[in-house]
Amino acid sequence: MTRRAHLFATLIALVSIAGLVLQFVTASLESPALAPSQTIWNLARYFTILTNALVAVSFTWMALRRRMAGALWLGGLTLWIAIVGVVYYALLANQLSGLDALADRLVHLVAPVLTVLFWLTCAPKHGLTLTSAASWLLWPLVYVVYALLRGQVDGAYPYFFVDPTRIGWDGVLRWSALLCVSFAGAGGLQVGIARLLR
Repeated sequence: MTRRAHLFATLIALVSIAGLVLQFVTASLESPALAPSQTIWNLARYFTILTNALVAVSFTWMALRRRMAGALWLGGLTLWIAIVGVVYYALLANQLSGLDALADRLVHLVAPVLTVLFWLTCAPKHGLTLTSAASWLLWPLVYVVYALLRGQVDGAYPYFFVDPTRIGWDGVLRWSALLCVSFAGAGGLQVGIARLLR
């Protein structure tokens, strides 16, 4: 790993960790009666939080080990965190202020943008194919199953598009299919960009 890539990875690790910590702090302030473990459990229902955690762990590992993660993993991670930002600002964004706004920007904007820039400028891109893009669908699909199972158990769904009590099971299937197609299309585009950059 080059010095520039190492510094960039360290920055992303710090940003993603800061975003997660601030999300925990703001959630704790909103529900002070909850135990910290319950606050973490509540946050862990969100794709945004879980994917930012993957970014934090991956880039912390790279920063500490001074080693680049593999092309397949970094490509998928970049796609997932980029979709976090796109879906949030397209469908879910709220007007926030203060600490809430800062936490929101870190996990939905700063971490995704920095990760995409890292992938474009530093990450390995050899060996990425359309099969790679297909494999990147695994994490979103696992998440949808997880969110639906959690919702069935505790009655709380993190997003409207995985909430059958709001849009029905047919609506969940339609939205899941739409998001799957979006992930697949974005992954295919990313593979094309990787080939151009190589």
